[in-house]
Amino acid sequence: MSEENENIGAVSQSRYEQIVAELREVVEQQTRGQFTIGDRALEIEPIRPRGGTPDTEWTVRESLVHLADDIGLTFHTVKNARWVASRWPKEHRQGDVSFTIHRILGQIENDLERWAAIKNPPEEKARWTADDAKRRVGWTVDSPETPQERITAIHHLAQDEEVAATVTTDFLRRPQVAAKVSTENKVRVVEEFTRDEGVATTAATNLLRRPDVAFKAMSDDTARFQVNSAQAERSRQAHDHFERTNPVAPAVRNIDRTVEFLDLVTAFHAFVAAAGRTVPGLRDRQLSQDERTIVHQNVAKVKATLDWIETAVDTGKVDTDDELAAILRGE
Repeated sequence: MSEENENIGAVSQSRYEQIVAELREVVEQQTRGQFTIGDRALEIEPIRPRGGTPDTEWTVRESLVHLADDIGLTFHTVKNARWVASRWPKEHRQGDVSFTIHRILGQIENDLERWAAIKNPPEEKARWTADDAKRRVGWTVDSPETPQERITAIHHLAQDEEVAATVTTDFLRRPQVAAKVSTENKVRVVEEFTRDEGVATTAATNLLRRPDVAFKAMSDDTARFQVNSAQAERSRQAHDHFERTNPVAPAVRNIDRTVEFLDLVTAFHAFVAAAGRTVPGLRDRQLSQDERTIVHQNVAKVKATLDWIETAVDTGKVDTDDELAAILRGE
């Protein structure tokens, strides 16, 4: 099929070109009409220097609202036409360029640059398109082409928090997308998502169930300390709760005391047995002064510990004075 016979939509190429030519005339008429509205609005309310008084701004609005009502348009339509007309003196308007393009390129601040730009479409383009004009002034385009334009369009569409949350969730479900996110940004996302304690708890629990993650996490001193502290605190809270609420707690306390008694007696037996095995080996051996000093220090520690045990057994008081505490610490 030759290019001349190819259809665009439901019409042939030749018919499409006829429609384009017809509509360009319509657009030119509309452009002239829009500029006429803008010029007359400017005549009624000329553009004043920036920083006008509130009274002046109210007067301008009042006049433009009045004009818009009388010609059946909205205030914003008249206001925009007035602004565009102010940016394009008659000698710099281009009859074959739509009012929309004039409006977009009107954002270029420098007069000479603005007036030159409208006469010079992008390379390899015979005419300005709305998207090309938006690219020229840094606006978000309607039909993004480059990766950056697509990213910008996504950010623009995701300004609403609910939309952003849904889009983010959908993206993170795609493994190929998640794989391209840097480790630093992944960590930042996880930290952001786990600000809520409930979410953080669930995430931490699930992660620590992975042996490799738990092993690496426990290599961090602070993390290991926090886990150990949490375990001790949880045990304490569980014990306190059991003591307060469980009907068998008194019996368990008796058992605990029995276990503690057995542990203490076992410690005595272990110490006596170890001494019985070790001391005979000192026969005919002369220890050095440093060695004797160390042994005497430990004997003093043992004697102090035995006195402490006797006091605890006789009175139930297990507090230690500063001297005993220092000995037990090895000081």
